[in-house]
Amino acid sequence: MLYKDIHIGQFIKERVTDKEITMERICNFLGKDEDFIEKVYTSKSIDTDLLLRWSKLLEYDFFRLYSSHLILYSPPAAVNKNEAQKTEKVPYFRKNIYTQEIKDFIINKILSGEMTHSEIIQEYLIPKSTLHRWLQKIRRNNDK
Repeated sequence: MLYKDIHIGQFIKERVTDKEITMERICNFLGKDEDFIEKVYTSKSIDTDLLLRWSKLLEYDFFRLYSSHLILYSPPAAVNKNEAQKTEKVPYFRKNIYTQEIKDFIINKILSGEMTHSEIIQEYLIPKSTLHRWLQKIRRNNDK
């Protein structure tokens, strides 16, 4: 799965179908009518408070889709990160969240020969030790 173009309504609709949740339950949980729910399914983006409620109802972290997008497609960070961290009022997260899909995507690029280790490290800013740990785990699983 590529995270470049996220259509959140489609992801929500797929999850509703997978979980087999009735329209009545959705409407009651969200306090909305069926027309509103259908509009969500066709929306490319929705309000974050509403997305949080969908995440709870469907037991799925839809925000990870956006985190994955940031990890894969955000521009390189500024050189002087430490200074910016001291002045920010929003929480700072020390580690990136790498979903299994992101790991598979990156490992696939290496195994297919599309990119080298150093290209992955430079392009996606994944620490060398993290990348090597992923590859070791793949090798161990293949040896079994």
